Amino acid sequence: MYEYTEFDRAFLAERNAQFRAQVERRISGALTEEEFRPLRLMNGLYLQLHAYMLRVAIPYGTLNSAQMRQLALLADRWDKGYGHFTTRQNIQYNWPRLRDVPDMLDALAEVGLHAIQTSGNTIRNVTADHFAGAAADEVADPRPYAELIRQWSTDHPEFQFLGRKFKIAITGAEADRAVIRAHDIGLQITEQDGTRGFRVVVGGGLGRTPMIGQVIRDHLPEADLLPYLEAILSVYNLLGRRDNKYKARIKIMVHEHGIDEVRALVEDRFARIRPTFTGHDRQVLQDIARHFAPPAFDRAPTDAFDAGYAADPVFRSWADTNVAPHKAPGYGIVSISLKAHGATPGDATAEQMRVMADLARTYAHDELRISHEQNVILPHVHKAHLPAIHATLKAHGLATANIGLISDIIACPGMDYCALATARSIPIAQEIAMRFEDLKIEHDIGPLKIKISGCINACGHHHVGHIGILGLDRAGVENYQITLGGDATETAALGERAGPGFSAEEIVPAIERLVHAYLDLRETPEETFLQTWRRLGLAPFKAALYPAQAVAAE
Repeated sequence: MYEYTEFDRAFLAERNAQFRAQVERRISGALTEEEFRPLRLMNGLYLQLHAYMLRVAIPYGTLNSAQMRQLALLADRWDKGYGHFTTRQNIQYNWPRLRDVPDMLDALAEVGLHAIQTSGNTIRNVTADHFAGAAADEVADPRPYAELIRQWSTDHPEFQFLGRKFKIAITGAEADRAVIRAHDIGLQITEQDGTRGFRVVVGGGLGRTPMIGQVIRDHLPEADLLPYLEAILSVYNLLGRRDNKYKARIKIMVHEHGIDEVRALVEDRFARIRPTFTGHDRQVLQDIARHFAPPAFDRAPTDAFDAGYAADPVFRSWADTNVAPHKAPGYGIVSISLKAHGATPGDATAEQMRVMADLARTYAHDELRISHEQNVILPHVHKAHLPAIHATLKAHGLATANIGLISDIIACPGMDYCALATARSIPIAQEIAMRFEDLKIEHDIGPLKIKISGCINACGHHHVGHIGILGLDRAGVENYQITLGGDATETAALGERAGPGFSAEEIVPAIERLVHAYLDLRETPEETFLQTWRRLGLAPFKAALYPAQAVAAE
């Protein structure tokens, strides 16, 4: 993985010293909160409902064990003993004191981490496939390109004051595990006639006006990546709406002008700026790529795994659910669920972070990944080590066998923390997970993605959930709308609103009715919820959600 250079370290030291002085001025009263606001946002510091919140970037979701241990240190020393992993592969600390934040940033810099551009109207943390470098279906590891984009976009003078925040995601596989079609720019590595390039998608995004991105270039040559991104950003910076922040995202620009006009403008800008890229970016990419060479994979037998799989049904269930195919023989990709039934999705205690760091160092070539689904990944694990890993995870509350199942819920912090939220998300996620744990039908249901947002900003990605839940305020009462049929993968789709919302007391029974309807409607146990939805459409699910209306219509 990438290691910071002396330039990187000096840059962070200067940036952190500058912010330390700004914090001192705020504490002394020399800066008002309104004056301090843009300065703190440039350094990932928010003011939430109850306290400041520091959002730390985990570039393209990649960590080593030393970095994970340092995140645990921050949780213990300056927060309440835990951190919250987010859908942008970041980690948030919800309870820091303002005077401690500069010390937190210095501690992060010691291990090559920072909080730059995790907020503000700029290019945010670039996200990537959490199986990058390990996936069996991968064309190429997307992380060197993500690191190149990170270096290019950090403090880029033209793009520090965009109309709105700007998000980029990249995948190197045909299967989209990075939700590229719901980003301002999505990139998919492709090969055409033996030449590597990118399928470029623009204009995706969720929030109050959800849209699926459109292809602007089907195969962009690898060498043109940065100039083409710069062309897109330049066109957006000039043409994008600034009169209304709710219409300032690039998705609105693409919608209002059409993909053909936007493509023509981007291609014109690209033609003009391409000659100014004289090859230095290619040299930087070559240097970056050396940091992402695959580890030396073991050729050991898998006898321990085979024996444990045959003898232990608990281990077998976990391995079937939480271990994905790896490109190297004898290896697997381990997803560690941060969704224990009844827990807060995405939360990990400092002790759990240290356990995961130790597992990565001992068994996983010292690599961890954070997924946009708020789980932690050990990307390179020889199957012989899986029984020992499972035993350790089990001892620390991290062995829940539910990856991709109904309790593996994405949920934003909601009204428990966020000043923008209009309803709670966390308690609803907890109640749904516990209900289906009590019913003991989670594995019978099979793959089912529930995503919950506590307001229309859609930080919980509810629009692309198989079942999406949006919490709103209706005359001071929490009301939860349901959308159905969303999809965050390569067949991306926005969910369809099912009908009127439900109260906090009604929403879990409503989800239970939906799921039982699906179990009755599916043609075989192998037909997933999404497949059943696509075959039958809204009508039978709506009848299950609103039985009184269905009876009245008879």
